[in-house]
Amino acid sequence: MTEINQASLLKALSKKLNTSVQSADYTIETLNGGTLGDVAKLTGKAQTSDGKKPYTIVLKIQKKWERPGDPDSWRREYDLYQSNFGDIFTEPLRWPECYLAELNDDKIELWMEYISGDSGENLDFEALRLAAAEWGRIQGRLYAHPEKLTGIKCLSDPGRLFRNFEEWHTRTYSYEFLTSEKCRLPGFLKQLLKDGSIKLCGGKSFEYALLRSDSCDIPEHLKRMLTELDENKGEVFARLKRLPIVFCHRDFWIENIFVSDGQIRLIDWDGAGLGCLGEDIASLIFDDTETDNLHACFRVLFPAYVNAVSEYMEVPPDFYRTVTDLILITFGYRTAQKHMFTQDPETKKDQIKRLQAVHDWRS
Repeated sequence: MTEINQASLLKALSKKLNTSVQSADYTIETLNGGTLGDVAKLTGKAQTSDGKKPYTIVLKIQKKWERPGDPDSWRREYDLYQSNFGDIFTEPLRWPECYLAELNDDKIELWMEYISGDSGENLDFEALRLAAAEWGRIQGRLYAHPEKLTGIKCLSDPGRLFRNFEEWHTRTYSYEFLTSEKCRLPGFLKQLLKDGSIKLCGGKSFEYALLRSDSCDIPEHLKRMLTELDENKGEVFARLKRLPIVFCHRDFWIENIFVSDGQIRLIDWDGAGLGCLGEDIASLIFDDTETDNLHACFRVLFPAYVNAVSEYMEVPPDFYRTVTDLILITFGYRTAQKHMFTQDPETKKDQIKRLQAVHDWRS
């Protein structure tokens, strides 16, 4: 990110500092961005009538792109900041304050509060427990008071979970493409295709075919766990449809959670919308969690979330099994793919341990 709109910077700083800003210098530090997005931290001094004031601010530029089944997700954060959605938060958990939101044809620009604190691998179990509980509490309150979401029309729909699951089955490519130089499939898998060791299944993905072949060395009981979910998906998703529909963040994992002085700050809302109870806690438990911590993470986070949600709604009696279903739906094929697409023994071993953890929970 090299070009900064000076007029937008001054407008955002005037809002942030609550005074008119005539000019400002800045230095740019690139931060981790989202899909087709750029995120940068700007620091400098702003010239005001009271002299120069130091500042730190974040600029997020999100370009237009189309998520399958959710074409407006690229601009969702802009739409949410334009709505009254921020009113749902309390001090224990909120999103970054937005000082200026602009929509320019095929991109949005958000000038936001810089959030600091522990995040990612620096979060300990207590911080994660706090995040699980506070987010569960907000979901419960919104379920009990749906009028708080009235008028917010930009949310993703409950069908996204099923569409994402189906992508693992229907992302089909021809034999000619999969074995071509254009395809980024690992060379050893291309050779197995050429040798006939892997046979494509009509209308199904490569991962679907590989999982069912003798060339896949994932243990048989873990293969069955994944294939049985495929075979019973109608029944599983029918059961999920009977769950309460709640507001979901849909990217609720350690890199989007910041904890500072016991308060939670949650970033990246472009996937937010309506979904079934349990989607977010399934993500927090499993997504990028250190493999050796998975069992402890489940033991700590699941009850913290359930207890908080239960303050406002009745949690189904089989909710434990439901969350393991959601983990398998969201991360089962993703984990299997990481195992399939590598020849590194340690990586393969790690993915097996992750699948085994889910198998243990389901047993």
